[in-house]
Amino acid sequence: MNDAAANWTPDSWRDKPIVQQPKYADALALNTALDAVRSMPPLVNHGEVDALRAHLAKAARGEAFLLQGGDCAERFADCRKAAIEAKLKILLQMSLVLTWGARIPVIRVGRMAGQYAKPRSSDTEIADGHELPSYRGDIVNGIQKSARDPDPERLISAYHHSAATLNYARALVDGGFADLHHPHHWDLGFVRSSANRAAYEDIVDRIRDAIDFVESTGVRGTAALKTVELFCSHEGLLLDYEGALTEPVGERWYNLGAHFLWIGDRTRQLDGAHVEYFRGLENPIGIKAGPSMAPADLVELITTLEPANRPGRITVITRLGAGRIAEALPPLVQAVQAAGRTIGPAKPGRPKAFTSDKARSERR
Repeated sequence: MNDAAANWTPDSWRDKPIVQQPKYADALALNTALDAVRSMPPLVNHGEVDALRAHLAKAARGEAFLLQGGDCAERFADCRKAAIEAKLKILLQMSLVLTWGARIPVIRVGRMAGQYAKPRSSDTEIADGHELPSYRGDIVNGIQKSARDPDPERLISAYHHSAATLNYARALVDGGFADLHHPHHWDLGFVRSSANRAAYEDIVDRIRDAIDFVESTGVRGTAALKTVELFCSHEGLLLDYEGALTEPVGERWYNLGAHFLWIGDRTRQLDGAHVEYFRGLENPIGIKAGPSMAPADLVELITTLEPANRPGRITVITRLGAGRIAEALPPLVQAVQAAGRTIGPAKPGRPKAFTSDKARSERR
């Protein structure tokens, strides 16, 4: 059992201060919607969650590279064939280049199929002279002025859109979308620079030559050349919804709405509800670290979430900005290493358990 889960229950977060939650007008409608989500099949399997944590433990030892990409906030309208294919293509293309250059396995984590909630700096905003509830993502309300009241039915819609996105992404991967025998089928339209496009095409050509050589020796049917593992992630912001997707497996508790979840920079209070909820999960957990994160606070937060110091459980996602990262990141890495926390790199100066929030699939 996770040592952090001592004196923990899936509802113990309710006794803690909580932020960034919508205010629903109808408590009965909210509970009805949450009951509907609880009755649905899990979106992921606990064995997949354990597999990802094992992969992330390798990343902490410098034996793998974590690539996380996707949208800052998904819209229900993004649940379309072309949009899902485009995200998956970019993630696969990036991982192909990284694998070729680094010669280590790449762990692919899509920031998709659940990134429907948005933290906001204020509960309200002014639009055309009128004060309206802030748009908190499609899982809560609509971006249109007439749809700003939090609607519990959107929780059910979020589940169904997540399921549809995952189902299609899995079907693509299982159906040969990631087959390295056919990388030339991948659209390179996202590469704006002709020089970068040429460099990518050169890598693809060399990979195809290598595959042709290996298979000419009689080695065929390698599954690793035809498919990949793909994991999904999102910020665990709405605790009512996340709790409805939390299930026991033996004595351990998993959020089966995603393989990997993270705590945002606005919800990482040590005495807060989000840290309380996350500390009891078996899922790999991300911690968003912004400019206000002090090294000592990061170490205390990691220790609270994972006192057993198991590798692969905690990943730090930095959001420091290109202009500050050279100054702000080293103290965080050094503090984590000095405390003996296992998210740190195996070799000084090569932190692979830290990932940047800027490494998203929409970047060119």
